[in-house]
Amino acid sequence: MTIDVLLIGSGGREHALAWKLKQSPELGLLHAAPGNPGIAELAEIASIDVADHAGVIAFCRDQRIGLVVVGPEVPLVAGLADSLRDAGIAVFGPSAAAARLEGSKGFTKELCAAKNIPTAAFRRFSRAEEARAYIQEQGAPIVVKADGLAAGKGVTVASSVEEAVRAVDDCFEGAAGAEVVIEECLSGPEASLFCLCDGDIALPFGTAEDHKRAFDGDEGPNTGGMGAYSPSGLMTPELTERALREIVRPTLEGMREMGAPFRGVLYAGLMLTAEGPKLIEYNVRFGDPEAQVLMLRLRSDLLPILLTAATGSLAGVEPEWSPEPAVTVVLAAKGYPGAVRKGTPIRNIPAPKADEIVFHAGTTRQGDEIVANGGRVLNATARDADIGSAIAKAYALVDRIDWSDGFCRRDIAHRARTTS
Repeated sequence: MTIDVLLIGSGGREHALAWKLKQSPELGLLHAAPGNPGIAELAEIASIDVADHAGVIAFCRDQRIGLVVVGPEVPLVAGLADSLRDAGIAVFGPSAAAARLEGSKGFTKELCAAKNIPTAAFRRFSRAEEARAYIQEQGAPIVVKADGLAAGKGVTVASSVEEAVRAVDDCFEGAAGAEVVIEECLSGPEASLFCLCDGDIALPFGTAEDHKRAFDGDEGPNTGGMGAYSPSGLMTPELTERALREIVRPTLEGMREMGAPFRGVLYAGLMLTAEGPKLIEYNVRFGDPEAQVLMLRLRSDLLPILLTAATGSLAGVEPEWSPEPAVTVVLAAKGYPGAVRKGTPIRNIPAPKADEIVFHAGTTRQGDEIVANGGRVLNATARDADIGSAIAKAYALVDRIDWSDGFCRRDIAHRARTTS
């Protein structure tokens, strides 16, 4: 018996999930909303507004959807999973109450304090003048975070007091009810740990490292991510278990205690300090572009694992992974993460293979052409026997694409080269 699935989202993460779900022998029909041209090659595009919960529920009932997979954070924070569960429809993704782990950085920091989870020392502020005074008192370097969702870009690691004050002013400018979290600046390498959660159990689901800065050498502004690789060379089995014990499991316990058990994927951004792993922040969905490399490495059937996390217990589930590393390189529109030009044509996108694929992120179709429709536009993704070969394969994909308005970093996975 097969199951029909509705995938919510339109980015590279969702294209990667669609690509992996499509391989499942348990999949019936795959629907996607709103999708993109890459996803459209794998799924039926549903013309529904994902912000219209009643409309999504009606579609699911009409199409007899057996599982909804919510890719991005915005619908989760808005309570789409709650609406679907209340309607008796299975959904992979946390409730709005549990999604506060990403939706409010202040909420997460308070939870860390309550459960003794190692993280940076912090203060919350709802008044700009108090935040500025605190920065003057603490000095730099210091970290300023907008409290709510910011598409991975609401964080400023300020090297001067002036830069930190500007970041505070940016957060409060024209934003009624805004809050900021100001943290000490931790030092050490960063890594990402992914866990599938059923409310009680946290199942490790891969590690990765990404590149947030726009330009080579980790220069330029923060972005939503310019590339990633998996597995992380830093996250040894011992370090992964320590992060689970000290960070992830106490988080799940805290969420259960407040009546908001976490079901879905919990993405822990970690700073590996001299004292051990510390939580930088949580995301409540697969990373983007980390999902792209995870899906290329996952050997197990994704669909039954997501369904189990959504509706049952993950006890005894053991995903199988390829030992081969995977690398993804983001092609972005010139100007990203600032203003970009849309509608520029993209040609010669390579056809997918089992170990290499170009995932669509910010694209749309105009007539017979694929054109850019966002900041991060394509993800050239490849897997190979060693990290150097995977890097070379990913950049070979990049170099075959004909898009004059795009750019990418040329040093993705450079840290992996030095640690391998």
